[in-house]
Amino acid sequence: MKKYFLIIALVFVFCSAFSQDIADSYKIMFYNVENLFDTFDDTLINDEEFLPEGDRFWSNHKYYTKLNQIYKVVVAVGGWNPPAIIGLCEIENRKVIEDLVNNTPLVKFEYQIIHKESPDWRGIDVGLLYRKELFTPLSYEAIPINFPDNPESKTRDILYVKGITNNSDTLNIFINHWPSRWGGQLESENRRIFVASVLKAKVDSVFKLNPQSNIIITGDFNDYPDNKSISNVLNASQEYDQITDNQLYNLSSHLYKTKNIGTYKYQGDWDVLDQFIVSGNLLDKENKVFTSLDDIYIYNADFLLEPDDGFFGYKPNRTFIGYKYNGGYSDHLPTYLILNFNK
Repeated sequence: MKKYFLIIALVFVFCSAFSQDIADSYKIMFYNVENLFDTFDDTLINDEEFLPEGDRFWSNHKYYTKLNQIYKVVVAVGGWNPPAIIGLCEIENRKVIEDLVNNTPLVKFEYQIIHKESPDWRGIDVGLLYRKELFTPLSYEAIPINFPDNPESKTRDILYVKGITNNSDTLNIFINHWPSRWGGQLESENRRIFVASVLKAKVDSVFKLNPQSNIIITGDFNDYPDNKSISNVLNASQEYDQITDNQLYNLSSHLYKTKNIGTYKYQGDWDVLDQFIVSGNLLDKENKVFTSLDDIYIYNADFLLEPDDGFFGYKPNRTFIGYKYNGGYSDHLPTYLILNFNK
């Protein structure tokens, strides 16, 4: 393990010297970081269990250990060139992201932050990091989720960021963290179906302005590609024979079906809760910016896994198992997409 992190550190040193006028490719990463809370009490949210005197005995040492673990994952995913854009979920507030980019060696890359507090009752949000030399935001908005049958129920906003790559192409990026399966998949399904309908309406409005829009949808959907919310409501296709510019395509479904790997393990079975969905225009290799079915990955390095004693194989090396501190990284594995550029 020490040897592995020594290699990571050496890669990081060389990365700090990496630059070029126009990149050949980007990595866009998404990571559910499993309850990245600070140690301070926010009286407006339910964060009591993540306080030093709370049920999880969440200390500064545990907090900064977790920040440095996330940094190691980012650098490991990036290799010689850390991700241009990173979507995150299960972050408590802007402070924890600022600590991540300013109080770990990630500070070398000068990641910028896009974040807005969401009304989620636990206070967890989504956010986006970007390298300013590679991506220039034009606008962003937090798309609220207002359940018509239960206005008091709150969940995470969808973060929509529109920006320009450093080869002057436009990306429309949506970061998601849909309602959990707490209480059962079927019992909670309608909540995710509603969020999918909100996202679909916004995507349709982007396509209406430009049917050839470059759209990237990522996040923890708490549903699988075959579930109704994604396959029917969002209408993210799993068929890739005939590509249409203004159709959505689920690349993570292809990855799971061809390589049988996932981002989350439940009762011994891997599947993909964390996904990348793109517009058909991005699958055209003649475009200035494009991706493909071969450019989607789940990062499952050994240090992110531990033996699964209850079932077979391995499982994510998570921070907590119930309320017991496990000292790992996250209960999800990160996933990333490579965007390629024609010059």
